[in-house]
Amino acid sequence: MSRPARLAVGVVSAGRVGSVLGAALARAGHAVVAASAVSEASVRRAERLLQGVPLLPPDEVAQRADLVLLALPDDVLGPMTSGLAATGAFRAGQIVVHTSGAHGVDVLSPAAELGALPLALHPVMTFTGREEDLERIAACSIGVTATPDDEAAWNVGEALTVEMGAEPVRIPEAARPLYHAALSHGANHLITLVADSVELLRGNGVRDAERLLAPLLSAALDNVLRHGDRALTGPVARGDAGTVATHLRVLGDQAPDVATCYAALARRTVARASSAGLLGADAAAELGKLLDNGRETP
Repeated sequence: MSRPARLAVGVVSAGRVGSVLGAALARAGHAVVAASAVSEASVRRAERLLQGVPLLPPDEVAQRADLVLLALPDDVLGPMTSGLAATGAFRAGQIVVHTSGAHGVDVLSPAAELGALPLALHPVMTFTGREEDLERIAACSIGVTATPDDEAAWNVGEALTVEMGAEPVRIPEAARPLYHAALSHGANHLITLVADSVELLRGNGVRDAERLLAPLLSAALDNVLRHGDRALTGPVARGDAGTVATHLRVLGDQAPDVATCYAALARRTVARASSAGLLGADAAAELGKLLDNGRETP
């Protein structure tokens, strides 16, 4: 895989993702020549991770750069790309990269129409915007999307990813929405589930809830990534309808919002356990009836 030549990088904007990827590209030998930062937090982050880099308006950042890194929220990316194109900030031969998981390269069409090379590079990790993120990049993957028939563009995206220390994974344009939904469903909802569990334990006088949960949840995550549905354990996978009924009752009394989520996920667990051959048809039907009726045992 050929290595991109040394590039002048412009970062729009120096949020948690942009500042870290800018620093990663600088560590790979490229030169960050400008960045934009609006909030006080972004300014401080840029001063820490992109030391000595001038902070300029987005159009001036893009004009100075060979590689424009658009690290923007999903809903802002399209309007910002169109606005920069309208001001003449993009030019032929530039590489224009965005970091959104929800979009492919179509959102960069205003830049591509001016002759720029569009790329989507989405790091599959959460960012704090601190120095430790630079080391975490080495253990993560980056979803790469380029124009479907432009193999050279795919190679550039993969080379930039490898330079930052990450592993490139090709994501076709049409797959981006479902790809992002899958990642969000796994990562974001995992945080919600864990936070709910911690809150339930604390609210019932259990001390050190995080310490109590950490080995259990870490093992569960490791097991499912290794073994898939065969890792399922607990009352639903065992068909223990009485225990599930008790859960529904106490959650309904003390945490009705969590009870609704518990029931929805338990139904999904019934389906997965059944498909995996862990749960017999009679037990699945009994649990399904229980979950549909709420607290009452069948």
